[in-house]
Amino acid sequence: MDNDRLDSPAPLQTPHSGYHWQGQPRRFFEGWYFRVTLPQVGETFAFMYSIEDPHGGQPHSGGSAQILGPADAYLCRTFPDVTRFWAWPQALGLGHWRYGPPSPPRYLPAQTFATQVKEGYQVTATWHQGHLQDPATGQTATWQYQTRPVYGWGSPQWPQQSTAGWLSQFQIFEPGWQILMAHGLASGWIDWQGQRHRFTQAPAYSEKNWGGAFPQKWFWFNCNAFIDESDLALTAGGGRRQVLAWMESVAMVGIHHRGRFYEFVPWNGTVAWQVQPWGRWQMQAETSDYAVELLGTTERPGTPLRAPTRQGLMVCCRDTMAGHLQLRLWQKTKGQRHCLLEAHSQQCGLEVGGGPWLGPWLGETA
Repeated sequence: MDNDRLDSPAPLQTPHSGYHWQGQPRRFFEGWYFRVTLPQVGETFAFMYSIEDPHGGQPHSGGSAQILGPADAYLCRTFPDVTRFWAWPQALGLGHWRYGPPSPPRYLPAQTFATQVKEGYQVTATWHQGHLQDPATGQTATWQYQTRPVYGWGSPQWPQQSTAGWLSQFQIFEPGWQILMAHGLASGWIDWQGQRHRFTQAPAYSEKNWGGAFPQKWFWFNCNAFIDESDLALTAGGGRRQVLAWMESVAMVGIHHRGRFYEFVPWNGTVAWQVQPWGRWQMQAETSDYAVELLGTTERPGTPLRAPTRQGLMVCCRDTMAGHLQLRLWQKTKGQRHCLLEAHSQQCGLEVGGGPWLGPWLGETA
């Protein structure tokens, strides 16, 4: 299949979907995250891509591709040559490969990519394919699937929103964070260690971050595969980020459900959290009209993952894709709460990162 030949907006394109680097030699990273959940078999695939110091010639210049697969298994490959990375500035589209067609790198027809790129990936808002092979361990992964976006970030009837608010269009917050697609439906296949997983209309998700400064500490929830609720997507998280010359703690909860968007952010209400160094994530948030509570737990040890840092790509976060989640959403009317939604999942993505995590992190924004 050949999708998104041109650098053109896809349906429900969010702000910040394009590549942010503008050629400056300063310290810079951009990272992308794509997830496909297979509810029938209880497994998830998460693909994480990054590029650092794309100007080249710097100690940390290069890219990476990481996959978190079934049972939280892990595969990572680096791509040191920044000249083999490409990305669209106006829409979601990027790729990187070790061995493939000569420069300049660009989006390739699917069959051309499959036959000419020996190791690498390319991805747009509606198409994703790649192949990784670790010669040291013999691990392999190959994938091809298309995606139909259902929710971007915001009400589907209105222009899509910046996750961090309208000020994120300026270089004020470091790093920037944008949910690209809160929910979509993916169809295709992923071959993991020789086992092929075929799927049709599987829940899919994508997000990104970027900047010249790096997150100090953070936590994250993500789920769009709920029990008996096919039209429901949650992304929530918080962290310490740089705002001009100082640091601040921020957090948010976003829920898409049956065509409605429920947003809980510091500029429209209060958001509080109690997150353990591992194993338990809690959040409560309220606006004048709604309230939400989240509880995520896991007994799995989680998988250490790499992320861009001031010192380059380092192991600095821990994830599981099989977290247990309880979500409760209320509407507030005349001082009373009416339960709009109670939902559960056993396939919630949960993460903690940065540090130090010397004990529970308790916080509140308003």
